[in-house]
Amino acid sequence: MNYNFFTKKKTATPQNQPIPGREKEMIKGRSGGYMFDAGIWKMLRRCLLIGTAKSTYYAGKQELTEEFANVVTQAVAENPGRVAEEILYASDGRAINNSAPILALVLLSMGETPEAKKAFGEIFPQVVRTGSHFYEWLNYTKSLRGFGKVIREAGKTWLSREDVKGLAYQLLKYQQRQGFTHRDALRLFHVYPPTDNHRQLFEWVVKGWDELPADIPSDALAQIWWYEWLKRNPSETHTAISQGRLTHEMAAPVGKMDKQAWNLLFQEMPIGAMLRNLGSLTQLEVLRADEGANLQRVEAVLNNQEHLRKGRIHPIDVLKALKTYQSGGSLGRSQKTWKPVSRIVDILEKAVELSFEVVEPTGKVFMHAVDISGSMSSWVADMGLSCCEIATTMALVTAKAEKNYEIRGFSTKFKDLEITAKDSFSSAVRKTSNQNFGGTDASVAYDWMIENKFKADVVCFWTDSESWAGNKHPSQALKEYRKKVNPDVKAVYVTLTPYRISLVDPQDPLSWDLAGFDPSIPRIIQMLANDDL
Repeated sequence: MNYNFFTKKKTATPQNQPIPGREKEMIKGRSGGYMFDAGIWKMLRRCLLIGTAKSTYYAGKQELTEEFANVVTQAVAENPGRVAEEILYASDGRAINNSAPILALVLLSMGETPEAKKAFGEIFPQVVRTGSHFYEWLNYTKSLRGFGKVIREAGKTWLSREDVKGLAYQLLKYQQRQGFTHRDALRLFHVYPPTDNHRQLFEWVVKGWDELPADIPSDALAQIWWYEWLKRNPSETHTAISQGRLTHEMAAPVGKMDKQAWNLLFQEMPIGAMLRNLGSLTQLEVLRADEGANLQRVEAVLNNQEHLRKGRIHPIDVLKALKTYQSGGSLGRSQKTWKPVSRIVDILEKAVELSFEVVEPTGKVFMHAVDISGSMSSWVADMGLSCCEIATTMALVTAKAEKNYEIRGFSTKFKDLEITAKDSFSSAVRKTSNQNFGGTDASVAYDWMIENKFKADVVCFWTDSESWAGNKHPSQALKEYRKKVNPDVKAVYVTLTPYRISLVDPQDPLSWDLAGFDPSIPRIIQMLANDDL
């Protein structure tokens, strides 16, 4: 009997304790484990991209959003220009929706320095792009700060933009939201019409048209004229849609809708509306297996990478549409049911892949470790998707771009998920759905790779980062792996929840912490693998 076990220098620390000598760099997560402090800027990006309006496994939405607001406020005080850049980055189709960037925009406007006010004004029109965004901004502003000078200036500028036709489109399409109407906004901001077209548009917003003008007043007001014409001739929906290029939000509330009306709308339907209405269009038989021309249009729109990018279509929106459409109406808010068309399912599968950014294969060996612990079963925003399902999809996108990879799942064990690049996204998601169990120990991935001498060039973790159940920290396990298998391995941790924790040792130059659900992450991982970043 001897005491070597006590006197021997320890190289591992249970995850429920901080690493000795690194205590100031670590914080205790909600799971009880100790992780490195991600800092305010990493957390800011996570919150902007992921959002905090939905509870996670370990925290409620109120707690998460209060933390988000505190982080934005702290960051604005430190560097308002950088906050503005982060808001723009997220708002440009990278966040799962625009709500978190809009909330952060309001908090930026509350900054005390002139720099904060200036930064708010400069990015406002790039973040608040639609009438829906405008109403949401008004609602948050009313609740959090009121309508001071900087707010009134932004509101006036938005409502008196030079593009009157585009403004009329927004005012017609989104006539009220979040307890506001555009009449309320015009009165609130005392907007002076800079042109005669603006004057006529504002008069329509405030008073409506008691009598329909005999002729269309101008090209800028053409859609409004046809909308008013349809109100007076509700059975003439087909003519109004064809001549006035009305959207379904404009035509459906005032016109008589039938299959032909929906077919006409479909021919001009923007990509976002098409994605949301695939089920309804199938139920109405606008989309059928024998309607080749219409299916061709779905493919031409949804399988075009440029259309996806210009429409700011987030990959998770496409994944949600795929899951909802395949359900035939049993998922989502729609009360309609339909029989899915196989070709549309195939188109959506391809659209998921196209909506992410990837580059040419790197030739490197990748190990994808997908967190399948109990905490990954929590839902993301209103997507109808779990963290684990989204993690699986993002890992599969990266794998499909490469030839040398393995995808495994970790909780307190590291198991083969039997997912390959030949899997569809639907089949891959099915393989990980309802598998969430047990505690979280990211170090088991390294243990397995050491035991099996698996020489990876890049290890990618897709996780909520709440690793707590192991006898050593993931960063310690990584050091062991480098010592025994590959000293040059790179580690990438993609964090899928808006927590201020990280599994990345800040002293490790070959480890990175990325914020999900950024569509560019697969491309960034490939660039890291090739030393291009």
